[in-house]
Amino acid sequence: MTKNLSRYRRDSGARISSNDDTQRLIAASQRLAAEVTRMFGPEPDIADRHYWLETMVNHVPDYIYAKDLEGRFLIANQATATENGFREAHEIIGKTDFDIHTPENARHFKEAERRVIETGEPMFGIEELNAVSRDERWLMTSKVPLRDKQGTTIGVVGISRDITDRKRAERLLLGQARLLELIATSTPLPDFFNELILMIEAHLPGIIGSILLLSPDKKHLLTGAAPGLDIAYCAAIHGVAIGPKAGSCGTAAFRGEPVFVCDIQSDPLWEDYAGMVRPLGYRSCWSMPILSYQGQVLGTFALYSHQPGMPSADQTDLISMAAHLAGIAIERRQAEERIQFMAHHDALTGLPNRALFDGRVASALEQARVTGQWVALAFLDLDNFKLINDTLGHHAGDELLRVVAGRMLACVRKSDMIVRVGGDEFIILLNSLPPDNSVMLSRLEAIRAAIGAPVVLAGRSLQVSCSMGVVCYPEHGESASELLANADSAMYRAKEVGRNNLQVFDAQMAAKAHERLRRHEELHDAVACGEFVLHYQPQMNLKTGRIFAAESLLRWQHPERGLISPGDFIPLAEETGLIVPIGEWVLNEACRQNKAWQDAGLPPIVVSVNVSARQFKERNWVSKVAEALEESGLEACYLELELTESLIMQDVASAVATMHELEALGVHLAIDDFGTGYSSLSALKRFPVRRLKIDRSFVQDIPGDADDRAITGAIISLAQKLQMQVIAEGVETQEQVDFLRESGCDDIQGYFFSRPVGSAAFVSLLAG
Repeated sequence: MTKNLSRYRRDSGARISSNDDTQRLIAASQRLAAEVTRMFGPEPDIADRHYWLETMVNHVPDYIYAKDLEGRFLIANQATATENGFREAHEIIGKTDFDIHTPENARHFKEAERRVIETGEPMFGIEELNAVSRDERWLMTSKVPLRDKQGTTIGVVGISRDITDRKRAERLLLGQARLLELIATSTPLPDFFNELILMIEAHLPGIIGSILLLSPDKKHLLTGAAPGLDIAYCAAIHGVAIGPKAGSCGTAAFRGEPVFVCDIQSDPLWEDYAGMVRPLGYRSCWSMPILSYQGQVLGTFALYSHQPGMPSADQTDLISMAAHLAGIAIERRQAEERIQFMAHHDALTGLPNRALFDGRVASALEQARVTGQWVALAFLDLDNFKLINDTLGHHAGDELLRVVAGRMLACVRKSDMIVRVGGDEFIILLNSLPPDNSVMLSRLEAIRAAIGAPVVLAGRSLQVSCSMGVVCYPEHGESASELLANADSAMYRAKEVGRNNLQVFDAQMAAKAHERLRRHEELHDAVACGEFVLHYQPQMNLKTGRIFAAESLLRWQHPERGLISPGDFIPLAEETGLIVPIGEWVLNEACRQNKAWQDAGLPPIVVSVNVSARQFKERNWVSKVAEALEESGLEACYLELELTESLIMQDVASAVATMHELEALGVHLAIDDFGTGYSSLSALKRFPVRRLKIDRSFVQDIPGDADDRAITGAIISLAQKLQMQVIAEGVETQEQVDFLRESGCDDIQGYFFSRPVGSAAFVSLLAG
C-alpha cells in the first residue's frame, strides 16, 4: 500500500499489465514449488510450505496484502510493511488504513474495497499517485475478493506495482507530442522554449533549464528562454561571446559538442564567470549544442543544478532530446521566415517585390496627405541590358542586376524603397520629401549617376545607363496605380528621346499613354473579332515573265478608320505580344487561300509569309506550321517563310536548328531584306535557305547610284555562288528591271508589276 494516495483511475492497458504480472507470479511460484519438491520431496510438511510461501511473497518487490471485512490487515509481505513505515511484516497485522493514512485517503481506500466486497467484482489496473512521497511515485493496484472454502467473501486481496518509470515515460511522450504540435502550429519560439524547459524541469525536479541562441554573426549567445534562472544572471550572459573557455554554453557553441561541467566553482571553463554564479548557488551546468539538420550550431540547451555532479544516462538523453526539439523548432521558424521573405522579396537582388511595395506605397501616400509632403515614384529601366545579357551571358546579367540594386540602396534612406518588378525594371519610392522639385530630382540624378559608374563583368569594364520616368504625389496622380502608369509613360518617353536620361511626367505624356492604351485595346479587339485581311503582291520570274509566287501582306480592316497598313500597328503588336496570334492567323489564312486557288483550277504558286522574331522563338512554332499545312491541305512546297537577318542572328545555333526542322517539312525558306542586317558569310553558308531577297533600299536608286548597283550586283553574285535564287523587291521602273535582268537576278516584286491586292483581284492577275 502507498501512503497519502491522492487519485486513481481505471486503465485497460494497466489491466493487461496486471494480468501479465499475475502470470509471471504464478510461473515464479511454480518454479519455487518445483525447488521445494526437489529439496523436501513431493509432500513437504505444513511448516515447510508456510516457510517457502512466506519467503516467496517477501521476496516479491510488489506490495501484496490481504484484509478482512473491517479493513484490518490479515497478511502483508515485507515490501508492503516497509512502504508503510514498519520494519517487520507482522507489525502491520491488525492495523487498518485509518491507523496508517490520513482520514481522507483511508476513506478512499475503504470505499474502493467495499465495492469489491459488496459486488464480488475485482478491480484491475487502478493507477494511484503517491502525493506525499519525496519523489513522485505511481503505483498500479489490483484488488480481488478474498473468499473462504465455502466461497463466502471474507475480505480483499491486493497487489500493487511501482509504475513510476512508465508514467514518467508516458508523460514525456505526451510532452514531446505537445511540443511537436506547437512546432507544427508555428508557436512563437519564446513560448515554445518556455514550454520545453518547463517540461524538462517537471521531469527532473531541482533542475533549471536554459536556452541560448547563436547571434546572426555566429559569435555571441543571446537569451532564448530561461524561466527558472535568475533574471539578473540572464541579463548578464545575454550577448556573451562564444569561445574555448566561455563557461559550459559558450564553449559548447564554440566546439559544437556537449560540455558537461561537474562543479562550476572549480572548472577552468568557468574561471571568468564563477564569481557571477557563486551568489546564486549554481554548482553544475550541463550544456548541449542545438544543431541544425546540416550540423551547424544554432544555440545551446543547458541544465543547471545546485548540486555538483554529472548527469545520469537518463538525464543526458533528456538533454539530447530537448536540444533536438529546440533545433527542429528553430529551423522551422527560419524556414518560415525565408518563405515569408521570398514571398515579399526578389530572389536575385533581395529587394522588395511588387507585393510588398503595394502595401508600403499606400501608407506613404496616406501619410503624405496628412503632412503635405511629397512622395516621388520613379520607374527605371536599364538601357541595352538585353545586349549585355546576350553577349556576356545570364550570369553576368544577374551580377549586374545585383550591383545596380546595391548601388541604388546606398543612395536612399531606410524610409525609402527600391523595388525590382521584373527583368531590368525597378521602382524607386522616395518618402517624406519637401515640396521642391530640385530636391527630388537631385536625389534621383544621384541614383542615375551611381548606376552609371563603371562595373567589371566577366573580366570586362562596362558602364550601364538607365532611363527613368518620374512622377510626384499629389501633382501627377492621386492613387498608386495612377502614379505608376504615369511613371511608366515618362520612362517610355525617356527611351524615345535617346535613353540615358530622366523625364518628369507631363500632360502630353498622359495623352500619348491614353492613346497607346486605346490602340492596344482596339488591336486586342481586332484579334478577337477577326478584323484582319490579307493582300497579295505577285512575284514575277524575269525569264518567263510569269507569276510564280505571291507575298501575303497583312492589313487591318478597322470598322471606323478603314484599311490600316501594317506599319501603323505591327510595332504595337510586337510590343504587346499580340504579334503571335496575329502571325498564326496570317500563316493559316495564307495556306488556306493558296489551297483554295489551287482547288479553283488556278496555276499552283508559292505563297510567302513573313515570320516575326517573337513567332520564330515560340517552342511550338514548327508544329504550328505543320498544323497549318495539314488543316489547309496545302503541300509544303507551296509555302515559303521569310526570315530577317536580324531574327536569325539573335541565336544562330537555335535558328539553324529550327530552320532545318522547317526544311524537313518541305517548306521553303528565304532571307528577307538581305544586306540590311549583320549576318556573316560563315553563318550564311549554314542557313538552309532557298532565296535571298534584296532590300528595296538598294533597288530604289539603281541604275543611277553606282554604290547601289555594286551592292545589288554583289548580292546577286553571292547568291549564285551559294546556289540560291535571288529576288529584288521594290522594283518600280523598266530601268531597274533591265539592270536586274542583266545582272542575273531571278525574280522581281514591286509596283512595276503590281501593287498588293485583295484575293479576288489577285485571281484576275494570276488567271491573266
